[in-house]
Amino acid sequence: MYIVSEPKGLSDCQQQRLAAGNGAVYPSGYVQFLQQYGEGTYRGWMNIQLPDPEVLQPFAEYELWEHDEDSPITEQQIGECIAIGTTVDGDFLAVHPRHNGLLWLPRHAERIEAVPLELWEEKSDGTYTSLLDEVYRQRYGTRLEECVYYEPWTGTREHLFLRMPPGPGRLNLQELAGLCQAEFPPDLFTANPYACFLFYRQLGGYIRLNLANRQEVALFYEQEAEEVSAWMQEWLLSKGCEQIP
Repeated sequence: MYIVSEPKGLSDCQQQRLAAGNGAVYPSGYVQFLQQYGEGTYRGWMNIQLPDPEVLQPFAEYELWEHDEDSPITEQQIGECIAIGTTVDGDFLAVHPRHNGLLWLPRHAERIEAVPLELWEEKSDGTYTSLLDEVYRQRYGTRLEECVYYEPWTGTREHLFLRMPPGPGRLNLQELAGLCQAEFPPDLFTANPYACFLFYRQLGGYIRLNLANRQEVALFYEQEAEEVSAWMQEWLLSKGCEQIP
């Protein structure tokens, strides 16, 4: 697994918070992953977070989801759930002290679903990331094909947004990505129909080209890599990008 920037270890307070929870309800590898890499975003879709027993408490009164005899938990039990992750779309991944397994609380659907882990436990290597890959497959019916990477939340990340205006003689983002790869060979490259990422250890970050809107170019970097980021910014500007105010 590629680590985008230097992981930020858990503070003493965070370690105590993690140890104070009922470790038996957490999925295999979850605690070990947080202790090794800290909080962050996995493969651009799942935010791996410390257990939060409070964030879902108000949802018990919102009547967001339907409940019947097949529901894994009751409406009242929503407030007892412990959130351990959120997707970038706002779905919750949670555990409940009296439910053996994971719970998926979707933002854009009407039913809370239990995440069956038996098949994963039989086939996986037991790591938490392999569990998240299985959750993705179960929820979306497909597998993530892009490279495996993790973006720790360091608290020292900076960003810069540029745009490549369309027009005659202008590069499109696919062409810009190719030139960028040739000029600055990345440590990791991944792309899908929506975005292209070029990762650089010297940045502690990456260049992201938004293929969906065909114009946005973003540069993410650690504060200590400001000189390198400025050099890359100048190169992007020389290729026709414009800085967004």
